[in-house]
Amino acid sequence: MSAGESQQAVVDSVTGRPIPLPGNDIDTDQIIPARYMTAVTFDGLGQHAFQDLRFEQDGQPKAHPMNDPRFRAKGPRVAIVNKNFGCGSSREHAPQALWRWGVHALVGESYADIFFNNCVAMGLPCVTMSEAEIERLMASVNEDPDHDLVVSLATMMLTYRHQSYAIEMPEGARKRLRTGAWDATGQLVQALPQVREIAGRLPYVQGFRS
Repeated sequence: MSAGESQQAVVDSVTGRPIPLPGNDIDTDQIIPARYMTAVTFDGLGQHAFQDLRFEQDGQPKAHPMNDPRFRAKGPRVAIVNKNFGCGSSREHAPQALWRWGVHALVGESYADIFFNNCVAMGLPCVTMSEAEIERLMASVNEDPDHDLVVSLATMMLTYRHQSYAIEMPEGARKRLRTGAWDATGQLVQALPQVREIAGRLPYVQGFRS
């Protein structure tokens, strides 16, 4: 399913090809520049993820992992990042742009709080490992990127090239993902009969129709 669709979905694990996005303090303006935030919907944001780091003003590609053929496999991707990823402004367009480019999970040293919460609110897991383990994982991916990486929220383990790594995530966020409670819209739609029943008993919404 696509992130943000109004249906409940359990996120217990994510499998995808890894892509390293190295660098500390990568902010949301780098992830999706402000000039692409005028759209009414999030559609099309994926093609502009990291736009200014990926392309010159004339459209010529720069050296960037998202332009590297080694990391252009079809299907879901798992991004590997460093410290304080997603800092800066609180724009929810940043995780939406990553999702629409193909990133369905992130593994990093740490995340900005608002970015982390925006990710969880759309079913996009952000797990953490130590700096040393991130370096080890990035090195393994750069050495041989043609393998799936598995992030398991059930076991809190990450697996790549027959190597396993312990991962961490706040228990509240993990529980929301594993039970489908991250999807507030889906829960509201699912509870629509109860919403209508309660609304019908409230004097200030009498006559409301949906």
